[in-house]
Amino acid sequence: MKIFVTGVAGQLGHDVLIELSGRGHEVVGSDLLPTLENGYPYLALDITDANAVRAALGQVRPDAVIHAAAWTAVDLAEEEENREKVFAVNAGGTRNLAVACREIGAKMLYISTDYVFDGQGTEPWKPDCRDYAPLSVYGKSKLEGELAVAELLERYFIVRIAWVFGVNGKNFVKTMLKVGKTHDTVRVVCDQIGTPTYTPDLSRLLADMIVSERYGYYHATNEGGYISWYEFTKEIYRQAGMATRVEPVTTAEYGLSKAARPFNSRLDKSKLLENGFQPLPTWQDALARFLSEIGETNRGEQHGTN
Repeated sequence: MKIFVTGVAGQLGHDVLIELSGRGHEVVGSDLLPTLENGYPYLALDITDANAVRAALGQVRPDAVIHAAAWTAVDLAEEEENREKVFAVNAGGTRNLAVACREIGAKMLYISTDYVFDGQGTEPWKPDCRDYAPLSVYGKSKLEGELAVAELLERYFIVRIAWVFGVNGKNFVKTMLKVGKTHDTVRVVCDQIGTPTYTPDLSRLLADMIVSERYGYYHATNEGGYISWYEFTKEIYRQAGMATRVEPVTTAEYGLSKAARPFNSRLDKSKLLENGFQPLPTWQDALARFLSEIGETNRGEQHGTN
């Protein structure tokens, strides 16, 4: 199968490209960078340019598009000067890709987010739930992307994910490791609940999904139960052999974020099994593999200078 992947300079797109290529698919990656020196076929593309998107997909003529490109800087999205750009990328860019997919008859897989919901309550969000009420500019822009895909295409997957971490890029795990090396104690939010998603594990699921005809909305994070960021951080330091103390604080006490975060990021993933897809491994196992890959496992060192 010929598959076009957007956002290959980012965490998820990078791993999707590797996974698909390893399975023998003909893959073309794209991103904003003029070149990408990783040996894979690559096309520089600004997805906010509708004509460029139509030309690119008309040239490549993929059987499917996996759309992993997005503006994901949630707090920066709230700044007035950035809002138009956020919607141009996450909503407009997604619409441009969906239009081009419709023209060439390609199926599309769009990566979305738990931020399309209001994050209230304690019940896991079902993938087919339509009680949308995003709290942030980022969430609103991603929801517009979802709606564009569903409006324009019949053969589509919308996969909502949360708490993503991987080797290629910045993420919460890397940040906590860095902070833990310079602080005796870190304060971490304890009232936002969800489950992490490791990009290599997710990439394997997406590779399974894109060759299928089991279209619709899905939720995909690692297994292993729902946790808080505080609990996640404690496990990061435990597995990394770090002595940094973790202090739980509420979102209100933390008080540094410009964007409203969902308190309830629990995503119900049962639809994966119902449709024959293999669930992701536990997040604890994923974290261990990630730490091993970046050389941060059980060093037994004690860090902290202040």
